Amino acid sequence: MLTRAMLPAGAIQAGTAMLTDTEFIAAADRTLAAIGEALDAALARSDVDLDWSLNDGILEIECEDGSKLILNRHVPNRELWVAARSGGFHFRPRDLAWRDTRAGTELGAALADLLRAQAGLAVDLPALAAPPA
Repeated sequence: MLTRAMLPAGAIQAGTAMLTDTEFIAAADRTLAAIGEALDAALARSDVDLDWSLNDGILEIECEDGSKLILNRHVPNRELWVAARSGGFHFRPRDLAWRDTRAGTELGAALADLLRAQAGLAVDLPALAAPPA
């Protein structure tokens, strides 16, 4: 039997799979980059004024009215956190998707709703794959 004490430093066990810090960070960064690409595509089709930046695992989206949505990876909990005007949300890998830890909503659907409500931007987000949980 594999115990937590036997795992390499920086690894967590999820079911029978291990996810290291490096693997989680790579998966989270791929997700944040995919969101950035979807934002660029949506902005090209829209007249909404919105700025975004991705730096060291933090995706900051500044809306026309000055409000912000912030997505960041939270390595210790293996989650992506979203802060929006309407509240804070935590997304954890489940069934190869990022799922809200309370409602179970998929990250792409939740973020599309938040962006529509807060920024007036319609975003078509691709399937945002999460690592195995």
